[in-house]
Formats: sequence, structure tokens, C-alpha cells
Amino acid sequence: MNLEKQAEKEKQLLNVIIQKKWMRWSHINWDAVGFSRQTAYVYELDKSDTIKDQLAENRNKAVDYLLQKWIASDNATLQIAAMRIVAEEEDRQRLNQQYIDHTSKNEKIDNRFEIEIISNQNEVSPEETN
Repeated sequence: MNLEKQAEKEKQLLNVIIQKKWMRWSHINWDAVGFSRQTAYVYELDKSDTIKDQLAENRNKAVDYLLQKWIASDNATLQIAAMRIVAEEEDRQRLNQQYIDHTSKNEKIDNRFEIEIISNQNEVSPEETN
């Protein structure tokens, strides 16, 4: 594989990812990039840490942007959604009205029990009393 050509394709893809603010490999519109997905795989751009890092950075920026908007919003639903994302586990459980704890201190509750049937042979049955 031609390393110079690979670096050129990586730079080309990276520039378009930054410009279009794509966040996942599956979001990439290959017509906008100027080469095909197959070409990207031939040059192993799907394994490039530079490309992966840029996609992750775009995701992080989007999450931060949305969280800031939701927190600043007057919409209580958005504020609660933001709180659920940023809250600690205990606070998140308080916000979630349908949270059910199925554990006991992070251990599963064992509801198995044994029943022992003891028969008393001296007991008089209802038929014998007549």
C-alpha cells in the first residue's frame, strides 16, 4: 500500500469530517468525500486513530452543546433529560420514577426457600370422625 496516498486520503477524509461534523463512520456521505467507502477500507482509514479521534471529538462537542442547551432551556423535560445524563447514579434513580431496585447492595436477591411437609400420623382425618 502506498503510504503517501494513504496519508492523502486520510487528510481528505479528516477535513470533510471536520467540515460536515460527522460523528460516526456510518454517517459519512461518501459522495461528499470524493472517494468511495471501498477506497477508505483499502487504505484502512476505518482503523485510523486520527479519524476515530475526530469522530469522537465531534460526538463530544455535540453532546456538550445539547447538554448546555437543555440545561439553559425553560423546558422542564429537557432539564430533566440533561440531569439524567449528568447526575450521579443515586440522583438519577430519584429522577426516574419507575426505577426498581432488584438487588440488595448490588447482589441479587435470592427468593428461594424450602417447604417441609410434616405428616402427623396420630392426627384424626375428617372421615374418621363420623
